[in-house]
Amino acid sequence: MSSVDIINAEGTKTGSVDLPASVFDAQANIPLMHQVVVAQLAAARQGTHKAKTRGEVAGGGKKPYKQKGTGRARQGSIRAPQFTGGGVVHGPVPRDYSQRTPKKMKAAALRGALSDRARDGRVFVVESFVTGETPSTKAAVATLRKVAQTTKILVVLDSQDELNWISLRNEPTVHLIEAGQLNTYDVLVADEVVFTKVALDEFLGGSEKSEEGDK
Repeated sequence: MSSVDIINAEGTKTGSVDLPASVFDAQANIPLMHQVVVAQLAAARQGTHKAKTRGEVAGGGKKPYKQKGTGRARQGSIRAPQFTGGGVVHGPVPRDYSQRTPKKMKAAALRGALSDRARDGRVFVVESFVTGETPSTKAAVATLRKVAQTTKILVVLDSQDELNWISLRNEPTVHLIEAGQLNTYDVLVADEVVFTKVALDEFLGGSEKSEEGDK
């Protein structure tokens, strides 16, 4: 079990928190993470694409010219696929792209992604990004830069943290997510992961309940 420092809004260390090895020091299964990410991206597809077949395009009800005697190939409709304005052969139709992914696979992939970031020293914990009760993007970014320097940062907040959410939502280098919505894709896309102390407790509490439910 490793530990990371807890940083306050002033950038000073106020304590440390243990990162459970079961979550932050697990074996990273790359094929599993790939499968889970592909399934997540597939589920995000609307699947509303549609191309018209020759029976759905307008026109073409009349035979364009007689069957024989013209020297040309026989044609039954100007809306056949070989004509401009004709139907599409085997075109896309509305469909559901979602894939079934068991909860245990999602959880294992997330543990592997978090472990990869933690082993590289790219998981941080802060008390809060701003002090007081007034949102401030400038103050929040200043606190964030004391722990994370990259341009792709995943900030994990608890579900009730409106102050920090409003403060960071317009920062282009930050992607905000609630602890209960943390997923493999967002962790892998980000170069660094920053938790608030409350969000980390909420995430670890949810992970423990999930593991108990699987037993």
